[in-house]
Amino acid sequence: MKRIAFVFGTRPEAIKMFPVVHAFARAEGFRPLVILTGQHREMLDQVMAVADLKADVDLNLMKPGQSLTELTANVLTAVSPVLAELKPDMVLVQGDTTTAFMGALAAFYNRIPVAHVEAGLRSGNKYSPYPEETNRRMVAQVADLHLAPTERSRNSLLAEGFAPDTIHVTGNTVVDALQWIKAKLDADPAARAKVEGDLPQPALGKRMILVTNHRRENFDTGIASVARGLAELARSENVQIIFPVHLNPNVQGPVKQILGDVPNVHLLPPLSYLPFAALMMHAHLIVTDSGGVQEEAPAVGVPVLVTRDTTERPEGVEAGTALLIGPDGGRIVGEVKRLLHDAAAYAAMSRAHNPFGDGKASGRIVEIVRRWFQSQKG
Repeated sequence: MKRIAFVFGTRPEAIKMFPVVHAFARAEGFRPLVILTGQHREMLDQVMAVADLKADVDLNLMKPGQSLTELTANVLTAVSPVLAELKPDMVLVQGDTTTAFMGALAAFYNRIPVAHVEAGLRSGNKYSPYPEETNRRMVAQVADLHLAPTERSRNSLLAEGFAPDTIHVTGNTVVDALQWIKAKLDADPAARAKVEGDLPQPALGKRMILVTNHRRENFDTGIASVARGLAELARSENVQIIFPVHLNPNVQGPVKQILGDVPNVHLLPPLSYLPFAALMMHAHLIVTDSGGVQEEAPAVGVPVLVTRDTTERPEGVEAGTALLIGPDGGRIVGEVKRLLHDAAAYAAMSRAHNPFGDGKASGRIVEIVRRWFQSQKG
């Protein structure tokens, strides 16, 4: 029985890891162990509850206002002794968070093999997204298995010199997660009605724009600029803007100041994955700086405007499902108006092929890990 430790601590990691944990739990010969850092607390707990996951170890490391340096040191010094005690056969980390970086480093220090879920994404700018771009690159240095979501990600890893037999294209597990959630909602109409009943109800004749904005590189001026653009749209177009606002004070402050009293804008607390997925399915457009949402929106056929200057997920831009517009309020106004009034432009984005996978990534990951252990016997 191979013991597979999953180290994660944020909402996006939990969303993308829970289908993989489920897949290993179903598979013969594996026992998953879930180690939470609690880098995010409330939002992480929401996903754990929806996904029917329980932690084997919860380090609960979130502290108000802690710096990147403090968080990085705290994760490493907390995770390393846990791995030393549990002695798993492999550690899986996901993506580009501080938890992923330090979880992988702690595994390396304990001489435990590392598999990196969602490996190989690159923006080419070490400060954007910050610190995620560099976190992801550093995880790659200690990973034994690079589980790349797309061919482009695989090619990035090959160009950096990683051995071809360590790189495997799996698809992105966020598509697995979204399909699982959709099936759960479809199978229980009462639960779906309850989830949707707790959300702002669609306004008659208004098209819904779903917004998320939280990235660190946008704290100084970007989030305020985005909010001003949304305010103009809410006043000038027949739209309903739904904005679940991240708990970080750097987000809460400008968003509430600029949008708090604007008609047709609903500022919500952070949502668990179930209601957020329901909102995505009902949205006409999504405006976001989230990496995961760039991958989720194509799975439900919703165009996405990305309020970032760079993206480590260019596949969506290339496929036509996403448009990179930067944290620029004026650009947001222009592009949203275009998609609201140009039916052909909207159809081209909403019907574009989803480049991020088919919902079977988790099963592929299980079999890749199984084959890796078999190859080590020789």
